[in-house]
Amino acid sequence: QVQLVESGGGLVQAGGSLRLSCVSSGRTFSSSVMGWFRQAPGKEREFVAAARWIRTSTYYANSADSVKGRFTISRDNAKRTVFLQMNSLKPEDTALYYCAAKDLNVITTQPSDYAYWGQGTQVTVSS
Repeated sequence: QVQLVESGGGLVQAGGSLRLSCVSSGRTFSSSVMGWFRQAPGKEREFVAAARWIRTSTYYANSADSVKGRFTISRDNAKRTVFLQMNSLKPEDTALYYCAAKDLNVITTQPSDYAYWGQGTQVTVSS
């Protein structure tokens, strides 16, 4: 059984920073992709960033409210943990942030491609 557990969310003022963590357990993810998604109230779940466990490779969302340049995804293979460092936070970053994993070692941005999900951690950015 695969388990993903997120932590690190909270309330922060605009311009502040948070670091989210996601610990995986239950099976090896040596050939998988770990990703972060977010979902704001009334909106669809959207891709934020993803990283492969091997052959260091990361990818960030290219949406209009892009996180590229402000968010950084990284992972610690030994601890089976993936992080999302979020800087220069904006009120529009407020959402429930989910960690997800997929077995195929190809980064994709569609939530339906990811088979395993955490319970989510709330990030609230006040103006």
